[in-house]
Parts: sequence; structure tokens; C-alpha cells
Amino acid sequence: MRNPYIYGYLPLITILLFSLTFGMYAVGESLQIFQSIGVYSGMREFLSDFELRVFLLIVFAVIFFMVFSALKLVGETIHELGMLFFSKDQDGATVSQARGGYIILLVGAICSAFAIQFIYVLVGIFVLTIFIYFIYLIYKMSHFMPMSGTIGLLVFELFMWTILLSLLVYVILKLYNGILASLPFAS
Repeated sequence: MRNPYIYGYLPLITILLFSLTFGMYAVGESLQIFQSIGVYSGMREFLSDFELRVFLLIVFAVIFFMVFSALKLVGETIHELGMLFFSKDQDGATVSQARGGYIILLVGAICSAFAIQFIYVLVGIFVLTIFIYFIYLIYKMSHFMPMSGTIGLLVFELFMWTILLSLLVYVILKLYNGILASLPFAS
């Protein structure tokens, strides 16, 4: 008998790996920014270079951990809401079938460790991993749902993510424009 919780730890490891790789890239970029604006030498008076790097890695890794955890929570909520609307599964077999896709996310996180120096490659690996996982998830769900339910689930998830990302971009642009309008030299 196979344990149904065998893949339970993989999301945590995946989020930790992605957080560390994005955090390591952010440390390198932030140190360059600190040096260019002249803050780095002042920070070095309090911390050694290694301590500063470790401190920044912890800060950035925690920030990315929170972002990726929130994305996972929102993603699972959207998916399970879609399953509530479109699935006829009463036993919960679809939930256990989808857990095998956590391996896809883990492989993507491991691949991101080889691209720490390149942000476009990091983001590309992250997006490609999420896309492959999404395709795998829809494929696995299609075995337990009629074609209309599968299409409904696909459209529902894409619609919800589009709305959320559009709102996020709108808020960021509004905030950016508000900050630019408040600058004294802008008027």
C-alpha cells in the first residue's frame, strides 16, 4: 500500500529552493545597487561582507518565500474552487492524482539553482515550470471529468488568474504614477 502523503513535503522544498535562488540573485543585485549609491561602505562598518550577504539572503529569501507561498495558496484555492464548480468527483480521487505534479515543480526548482546569475533564465524556468505543471494538472483532471468540465475548469482558472494579474498590474501602475506625481521635480 502506498502512502497518499508521500508528496506532501515537495511544495515546501520547492518553495524553499525557488526562494533561495531568487534571493541569491537579489543579493547580488542589491549589493551592486548599494555600491553604486554609496551605501555599501557604511553597511560594511557594521557587518563584514559575508555577514552582509547572509543577512540580505535571509531577508530576500523570506520575502520570496512569502510571495511564493501566497501564490501557492491562491493557486490551490482557485483550482479547488474550479473543481467544486466543474468536477463530479465525490471521493476526492482527483486531489490525490494531482499531487504527482509536485515532482514537476521540484525539478523546476532544482533547475533554477543552475541559473542564479541570470534573472531572465530564473523567471523563464519558473514560468515554464508553472506552465508544465498546469498542463499536467489539467491532463490529470480530464480523466475524472467530462470534456465540458475540463474546458470549464481550464477557462475558469485562466480567467481568475487573468483577473488577479490584471488587478495587480493596475495597482502597481497606479502606485507608480502616484509616486511620480508626488515628486517635487515632476511638476
